[in-house]
Amino acid sequence: MTVLPPKPAVRPDKVSLWRYMRLFRQDILSAQPARLYRAWMAEFRTPFFRSYLANQPELVRLVLKERPGDFPKSMRVAEGLRPLLGNSVFLTNGALWERQRRIIDPAFEGGRLRDTFGAMWQAGQAAVQRLDSQRAAADVVEIEEVTSHVAADVIFRTLFSIPIENETAGRVFTAFREYQRGQPILNIAAFLPLPRWMPRFHRRSTRATAATIRALITDLTAARMAQIAAGTAPDDLATKIMTTADPATGERFDTEEMVDQVAIFFLAGHETSASTLGWALYLLALYPAWQERVAAEAVALEGPDFAVMSRLRVSRDVFREALRLYPPVPMMVRETSCPERLRDRDVAPGAQIVISPWHLHRHTRLWDNPDGFDPDRWGTENGRTCLREAFIPFSAGARVCPGAGFAMVEGPLILSMLLRAFRFEVVEGREPVPVAHLTVRAKDGIWLRVTRREAASAV
Repeated sequence: MTVLPPKPAVRPDKVSLWRYMRLFRQDILSAQPARLYRAWMAEFRTPFFRSYLANQPELVRLVLKERPGDFPKSMRVAEGLRPLLGNSVFLTNGALWERQRRIIDPAFEGGRLRDTFGAMWQAGQAAVQRLDSQRAAADVVEIEEVTSHVAADVIFRTLFSIPIENETAGRVFTAFREYQRGQPILNIAAFLPLPRWMPRFHRRSTRATAATIRALITDLTAARMAQIAAGTAPDDLATKIMTTADPATGERFDTEEMVDQVAIFFLAGHETSASTLGWALYLLALYPAWQERVAAEAVALEGPDFAVMSRLRVSRDVFREALRLYPPVPMMVRETSCPERLRDRDVAPGAQIVISPWHLHRHTRLWDNPDGFDPDRWGTENGRTCLREAFIPFSAGARVCPGAGFAMVEGPLILSMLLRAFRFEVVEGREPVPVAHLTVRAKDGIWLRVTRREAASAV
């Protein structure tokens, strides 16, 4: 009997609006009906607005690639994230967003990946050493904590040239974990037509934790600005972004703007990688034959040479399959700015257009074996077609995540370094249940038995 990776339960097709809102705030994945895994488009009605889930590849392409300016980011989603992210590039639209991307994008160009590879390698080495100590103390380890730690370490080393052990970095990491666990993707303001002057109903703890994180990032940013002024700043991502002028206006980010961007770099670069690495390790524990293939390939890791990435093909395909089954950002919301006609339906301005990687990546009319774990799929005709048309873990089009290439180096590298050193096994009775908070995580963590591989050496 084929074992399928865990998937949330689905709700009945019809529930009351109040029940749906409560389910949605608790976990948007299990709040959705089963029909969304086969529908090209679905309409949801609330007393105040209409929402449309778009699964058809042609619709996704229209919204994200062909006419992104007509479908800006929804401010309903922004309401819940504003205390932490401010006016970061993740939330803005129009001319402000264009200006931000002109400053940020050069830091993530292809050549910069080679420059950050050494920092990723150092973070991976540190992760192997930490996990070795953890599994020596207890052979069953909560693996999301491990992946969160290494992903945060990568961000701090590549962004600010400091390891996670740095006092400020450690405090940001600790505060962010508290924020992630308590913050739903949407707050109640997303469902109501509130005027701009009204409070947004953020939890007191959410506001307090966000303020703590932003204060710590402000300290890091101010210190880096002083180093830049003194000519002593390291050549890392923070320096690159803070010294890049907008080619259209000549402006640079001030401290407040840079704090907004660092907050989203940490969310996008840390949370998403941590989530995918955790699920990838669980999948490899669930399918030991694939684990051994990754481990065998990882023998190629001999030193911090970027050229090794071309040899980590199995690890790349496993990481990509984890992104498919457990996309870190399960849903993206756009808003219609003018009247639209979508699949013979009139859609009014202000309607919410939901693009769901979670449903698109498991769509029964698009993918062969949509709920199964099969990294070999990427070499098949179906897999190659879906890779182009139905695989959007980093979004697509003009608003594609600027760090997508960064993630596709970091993920396979860290995965390979861990598999070179350790063997992972599932723990009976502790199957993880995927839920969506800020990213797709396991409800009660991912618990795996970890043992040292014989003859494994630190890389």
